[in-house]
Amino acid sequence: MAAPLFAWPWEFMGSSKIVIYGVFLGKAMYSIYYQQESMKESWCLHIFIICMLRLFMYQLWTSYSNMLFLNRNRIIVKKGVDFKQIDKEWHWDNFILLQAIVAALVLYVFRTLEKQPLWNKKGFAAALALHVAISEPLFYSIHKCFHGKYLFENYHFLHHSSPVPQPYTAGHGTFLEHLLLTVVVGVPIVGTFIIGRGSISLIYGYVLVFDFLRCLGHSNVEIIPHQVFDVIPFLKYILYTPTYHNLHHAETNTNYCLFMPLFDALGNTLNEKSWDMHRNNSLASDKNGRVPDFVFLAHVVDMSSAMHGPFINRSMSSMPYYTRIYMLPFLPISFLVMLIMWAKSKTFLLSFYNLRGLLHQTWLVPRFGFQYFLPFAAEGINKQIEEAILRADRMGVKVISLAALNKNEALNGGGTLFVNKHPNLKVRVVHGNTLTAAVILNDLPKDVTEVFLTGATSKLGRAIALYLCRKGVRVLMLTLSAERFKNIQTEAPAEFQNNLVQVTKYQAAQNCKTWIVGKWITPREQKFAPPGAHFHQFVVPPVFQFRRDCTYGDLAAMRLPEDVQGLGVCEYTMERGVVHACHAGGVVHSLEGWTHHEVGAIDVERIDPVWEAAMKYGFKPISNAD
Repeated sequence: MAAPLFAWPWEFMGSSKIVIYGVFLGKAMYSIYYQQESMKESWCLHIFIICMLRLFMYQLWTSYSNMLFLNRNRIIVKKGVDFKQIDKEWHWDNFILLQAIVAALVLYVFRTLEKQPLWNKKGFAAALALHVAISEPLFYSIHKCFHGKYLFENYHFLHHSSPVPQPYTAGHGTFLEHLLLTVVVGVPIVGTFIIGRGSISLIYGYVLVFDFLRCLGHSNVEIIPHQVFDVIPFLKYILYTPTYHNLHHAETNTNYCLFMPLFDALGNTLNEKSWDMHRNNSLASDKNGRVPDFVFLAHVVDMSSAMHGPFINRSMSSMPYYTRIYMLPFLPISFLVMLIMWAKSKTFLLSFYNLRGLLHQTWLVPRFGFQYFLPFAAEGINKQIEEAILRADRMGVKVISLAALNKNEALNGGGTLFVNKHPNLKVRVVHGNTLTAAVILNDLPKDVTEVFLTGATSKLGRAIALYLCRKGVRVLMLTLSAERFKNIQTEAPAEFQNNLVQVTKYQAAQNCKTWIVGKWITPREQKFAPPGAHFHQFVVPPVFQFRRDCTYGDLAAMRLPEDVQGLGVCEYTMERGVVHACHAGGVVHSLEGWTHHEVGAIDVERIDPVWEAAMKYGFKPISNAD
């Protein structure tokens, strides 16, 4: 049973708690339109605006903390924020609601506080004095008490359960702790009002600066240069740094202060490593960090999914992508960013995770899906991909895997262009389609005798057809090109060539219950499948599930091994912990230490070895992942 005042009163509401914000807005609108109050006099409106500004403040800081392309060398705790931490911190904003409710109650009880000036310059000095004299020592004392055995084990452990500090971590705590923090925040504000120096601007200013400094301390990014403290040595006792507060999370019996290390110095709880570690972290910002062992080179899909990145919204990116209605108003911004990326941006780091001691990163080519189909854009896209490969080669990356359209056959021959142009590459270039083929093939019924294959002459279609015909399976290959069909048929051993049959119409599959879809098919074309048919897919986007009397498979994907660490981003529409099979194929290539490139046509002989290697490392095909 949880300790008293551990849980939040509105916990049962889940995300529906946002209606509480609506109550403040509704009351404000009612007061303005029906009671003829001015906007200045409507305290509910001010409370609502402050809440929105605070939410925006934490969102901006969290976005910055996750902009690895800007601050990867400034990160203090070099671990990824995993799904477990994201879920625990999902309701990080509870304290904002709490303080809004407390503020409303105070104003309701003390009606004289409602009539306040917009500005009073004397109030800021008074608030600063009250903060230093009361709030700082009060927080220090409370915080130190919460590190005692009972209070820590029953309350404060929750805050420290987040392995990687983030701005949202600042709000991750129990109801009791944030009640006390509300007192700490309220003392300077209420104090200035009592002595007659309060103002509306003081409330806005103090609360937002307080939040700014809380976010700074939990940002996990060292942005304060050590030279500042070299020039003004006493300043290090006035303002803490992200490194300083990170040390508190690492060694919990030191660095208890709110914002001013002076109180740790006076209380003899200042960690002696604080300044040296800050200097080291500051100096490290000019050096390159650890070289990744594996890189997955992806690209943006469309305007909407572009907003699925962890630096846009951490919570949203931790869930599978789908079009969210509330994000649609931001599409014009996404379009503008697309234009800027097209004109200026280079490939950048999006996310990372660790597996078996190896660092895996996802890099993003700054191009959107539609651009890959513009003839005049092909050269620029290949240049971006080539520069990313050469950069990985210079850094010492072992394997770089090309995602989706980055390995398009018409664009660069599935990566062959780069390998032929740079024969001395040390980094292994991989398209990962061998494992994609293996996932599709191993998802087929063991007793299958006939399949219908669309996209039959594509890279994957060819490999699937050649593999199945050797197993004695009759493959109906849908293609209008007799020449391309004949080229594939002649690759098969002579005794199995008759298992490959060219068909030119969907009607040929009216009695075939196993469809392998490598080219998008319309609902009309799906009608030719018999009842009970199953659609296996390697087409992007997936086909529309039109037939209720048939079943549809997922895109080829695999669940990462259970010992993956620091994974907190969903790969496009994939479930948590699941990646596209080509991504998994690159990871297997890296884990096995294979020294060959995997580009161009799929080597059918390697389908089974790649599958066996994936199974050995604990990968699970998504259809069997649960």
